[in-house]
Amino acid sequence: MTARIPLLLAALLFAACTSGKGKILFIPDPAQNEQQEQPGLSKSWQIIESQSDSGEDGFPAWVRGYFDGGVTRIEALDAYRDKYVFIGKNRGDNANALQQWARGFTVAQDLPRLIVQRVERRFVAAAALYPDDEYGEYYARMIKRISDEEYPKAVKEDIFWTKQRRIPAEAKIEENADSETPLENVTVDRYEFLLLFSIDREAFQSQIQEIMADIKTAIAPTKDQTTAINKIRLTFFEGF
Repeated sequence: MTARIPLLLAALLFAACTSGKGKILFIPDPAQNEQQEQPGLSKSWQIIESQSDSGEDGFPAWVRGYFDGGVTRIEALDAYRDKYVFIGKNRGDNANALQQWARGFTVAQDLPRLIVQRVERRFVAAAALYPDDEYGEYYARMIKRISDEEYPKAVKEDIFWTKQRRIPAEAKIEENADSETPLENVTVDRYEFLLLFSIDREAFQSQIQEIMADIKTAIAPTKDQTTAINKIRLTFFEGF
């Protein structure tokens, strides 16, 4: 199946001008959206500074897990086995603006965007067709409900930042192999802020299942769509 990026997913990506140089780019968790970026730190970047004074050995376990393998690796840690984890990420060259963004990112207003993305990805992965064809109107209404829902069991657990430097030689190989612009002498630094959110696994599953059962559509699904809807409702949390 040729991938088609849903409009709701595209709407989750946005850039905001800051008072400093350039822009801040908000990118929801790359482990939840392989089209944006693979989990972990790109080979063309190295960490040169961080919130931890003791170097990488002082990184919290969740940060190390995220760099090693995204939210899947975090959820495999003993401390998070009974939780679902969502990561907010922001990058830029203005540390103060990023700090304000991190402090202002809330469970009530901002976490639903991260949850929507993961839910959307699960629907896409299970569909043989495009999701709106596979599930009919049910799909759009489900995404809308997830976006509007409140998640009282969710917790904003931690914030962590790193300062990263591009490795020119690696960047040329990994990102710009065909570029005519020489990168050997170009040094670029950026800050990356990570936000850790978690929600009780059992409570979240119950909430999502209630939402899925409550969805009503104005247009009745076809027989095939009904079959697909019933299947995703039964298997939604497999590989979620």
